[in-house]
Amino acid sequence: MFQNALRTPVSLSLYRSNVSSCLRSQTFRRFLSQESRTKIQAAVTEYPVVLFMKGNPEQPMCGFSRGVVKILSAFDIPPEKFKTYNVLEDLELRTGIKEFSEWPTIPQLYVNGEFVGGSDIALSMFQSGELETLLEQHGVIPKASESPS
Repeated sequence: MFQNALRTPVSLSLYRSNVSSCLRSQTFRRFLSQESRTKIQAAVTEYPVVLFMKGNPEQPMCGFSRGVVKILSAFDIPPEKFKTYNVLEDLELRTGIKEFSEWPTIPQLYVNGEFVGGSDIALSMFQSGELETLLEQHGVIPKASESPS
């Protein structure tokens, strides 16, 4: 009887709603110290493009991180405008970044201090051309019309 109730779309949607509101509640946020929040805020604004990932660009430790690195490599972002953080090296960062962005998965991409999304959103934006436009708007890469021929 309970299995059937749990499988109904209404139950699933209520569950998602409850989880989502719980993740955004002040109770959940208390786990990230103000010091950690300040450090993460400084990290996401230090460079125009910041990627929190598992591993590093040369050796990603998960397929989703590898995917976002490949997407970003297509734009030839100058090194002085791009920074990655390996969340596997720092447990506090790994858990803290999820709370900071209110996004449950890694990798997480930030452009100009603003959270863009995870691998699925980065892929979708890449395919639609939105990611290139975003990078151009923030001066990370030159506009296509300004590119040398």
